[in-house]
Amino acid sequence: MDTASEAVWPSPHDRPDGSSAPALALNSAPTTPSAPVAEPSRVAAGTRRVGARRLSADLRRELVWITVIYLAARAAVLIAAVLLDAFGHHNLQDELLHWDGLWYRDVADNGYPRQIAHPYHQDNLGFFPLYPITIFAGTHVLEAVGFHHQIWSASVAAVLISGVGGWIATVFVHRLAEGWWDRPTARRAAALFVVFPGAVVFSMGYSEGLLLPLTAVCIWALERRRWVLAGAMAGFGSAVQPVGLGLCAVCGLCALRELWVGGLSARHLGQALRSRGFRMSVLSTAMSGIGVLSFMAFLWAWTGHPMANFYAQHHGWSEKTDPFALVHLVTREVPRFDPNHFNHPWIDLNDVSGFLGAILMAYELWLLWRYRHELSLPAISWTLIITFLAFTSEYVPPNPRMQITAFPMLVLLARRVRRQGFAPILFLNSFLLLGMGLLTFYKHVLRP
Repeated sequence: MDTASEAVWPSPHDRPDGSSAPALALNSAPTTPSAPVAEPSRVAAGTRRVGARRLSADLRRELVWITVIYLAARAAVLIAAVLLDAFGHHNLQDELLHWDGLWYRDVADNGYPRQIAHPYHQDNLGFFPLYPITIFAGTHVLEAVGFHHQIWSASVAAVLISGVGGWIATVFVHRLAEGWWDRPTARRAAALFVVFPGAVVFSMGYSEGLLLPLTAVCIWALERRRWVLAGAMAGFGSAVQPVGLGLCAVCGLCALRELWVGGLSARHLGQALRSRGFRMSVLSTAMSGIGVLSFMAFLWAWTGHPMANFYAQHHGWSEKTDPFALVHLVTREVPRFDPNHFNHPWIDLNDVSGFLGAILMAYELWLLWRYRHELSLPAISWTLIITFLAFTSEYVPPNPRMQITAFPMLVLLARRVRRQGFAPILFLNSFLLLGMGLLTFYKHVLRP
């Protein structure tokens, strides 16, 4: 992360006007370097110093702006949670670690069981290890500085990690959007990202606070052909949650593109195989699977089954991929909308949220097609992978959490809607963030 953050503004591929030309854009073409222009070294050194000062000030200004809007959104969500705790007789700790957060904390506190449960039931083997590992480390840090209650330390560590990770993700969403378009659009994209209802996970103990910064940095690095950095980010991402395995596919697609542009397009296979870009992209792809392979090796040694996580997900949590998942969602909920018996059976708001999310994602897919030449191959491939998973998951429909995971497609709304019409969108999303956040904190009404 240090390597990436040092060069967020600017990158070697940025143009002088502040925009960027992603190296892996779909419509990219080989460029011919121009002849170097000689100039006195003293003038060049002075120009570099002045430019560095200006870029440094520009970097600070944008980081301050991102931090202010991000902290404002997180503060609003936390205030809503505190008010629900005070007046709704809910425990704040349980609110912020609701749903999956409690399972992640359980892994951090107690580790994984030694064997797979028979008959199958829900246990923490269904959760990947990297986020619990960071919670475990954060817990010990907090205890060292004065936190004396272990459960509270783990809960605070989980929320802090998600919050910091969400800020890093916002910085790189801004940077990516600025490279694809321009700074005003990047600002709108960052603002939408932090107030979108799915951003509630950055105020909770959810692993998206770790996955999304890794994903954003990976895409940023792939666009600039920083293969080792991209592979490292993808490798960590594949140990955060199953969705992170999509980064392995993204790296693989970039490797195939390097093979094509390296000589295969001209039917020079040997030249393509020997090209440095292809060899480094293959290294990046190999690195991307280290996280999940390490987890499987651990499960094999710990439980005797390398696929223990899959068994827990499939049997204990009833998770599966079904091409007709959205059809099942509709047929499951339509009979419940009975005007004569509106409260029985209860309408599942998760299905309603998933259905509305599917409509939004369908519109965003149209935007993705329309602006496909403005995005990079890594961004488009990641978006399509997440969309496929959201549309075919029987248990996790296209809810706000899945939509914010497909952030390249989400921020296309900032490209589509200009400044004059964007304020109502921000207001609506801010309202939904607070409203749906309260429903997420309250009992088991709505999943994030």
